[in-house]
Amino acid sequence: MSVVEAKPKLKRSDLIWTLIGLCAVVLSGVLLYRELRTISLDEIKGSLDAISHLNWALAAVATLGAYWALAWYDRIAVAHLGKQIPWRFITLCSFTTYALAHNIGASVFSGAVVRYRAYSSKGLTPQEIGVLIVFCSFTFVLGTLLASGCVLIAQPELIHRVARITPLVSVIIGSLLLGVVALYVLGSWRQFKPWTLGKVHVEYPRLRIVSRQLLAGPLELLCAAAIIYFALPADNHPGYLVVLGVFLASFSLALLSHAPGGLGVLEVTFLAALPEIPAADVLAALIVFRVFYLLLPFALSLLVVLGFEWTQWQERRKAS
Repeated sequence: MSVVEAKPKLKRSDLIWTLIGLCAVVLSGVLLYRELRTISLDEIKGSLDAISHLNWALAAVATLGAYWALAWYDRIAVAHLGKQIPWRFITLCSFTTYALAHNIGASVFSGAVVRYRAYSSKGLTPQEIGVLIVFCSFTFVLGTLLASGCVLIAQPELIHRVARITPLVSVIIGSLLLGVVALYVLGSWRQFKPWTLGKVHVEYPRLRIVSRQLLAGPLELLCAAAIIYFALPADNHPGYLVVLGVFLASFSLALLSHAPGGLGVLEVTFLAALPEIPAADVLAALIVFRVFYLLLPFALSLLVVLGFEWTQWQERRKAS
């Protein structure tokens, strides 16, 4: 997979998507207010206090698993490019990229800027960095298609929670999603001819690379959903597959809305899809998710960026 891409610049489309994200936050905020106006902060605090120490620890482990999988995205892309970059550097770069992108939401910060600054210091050209960005994004899309297809087929009645569609339609949609994944694997196995879409020139990766994508993509989503799973109360718990299915739907809506951190979108979707669980408990679980998956990584990523820029400044000073 390759792409011709110049150094990231702020475009009009970036501003448009930022405005769309802000509008999504406002709309979600209005809907969320209607759902939560009868819930007190004490109720939410009580739900947080009810989470056991073991479940807090399991949620933390799931967070580490999610970010390890995201780092695997970058490592697979680097292997696809045939480059040798230390695993520690890739991990820090990936962690910083996704921690910032998940919280900021604007497409201009979705990884291009951070990755350009980091990987250019390791000798990668703008074109190679463009390939890496597209490759990582596609690994996520591939993981979403694979995980969603499996859930829709394994739990076809689950779709009733997010849309008024019959289980048969759920199975059909799931089969189509898995069919797309199968075509990608077939294209890699048989080495189909590359195709071009605008500036993007796509070549099928080696089958060994594709097999890693098929593991890394779903793994990140499975671990992220597990954070919410462990934070929900045992009473009326719908089970992991239901939580995963709702998470996939809400996370996809959040990404499409470009709302920073999916603010409001995740909450509205989960509250609507899990009516059997008290709203305060659902909100408490999402607070745990936001703290572990979004806020703490965001704070740490800022320290990583400052440390990287300080190191780069010192090297330039020594060279001058």
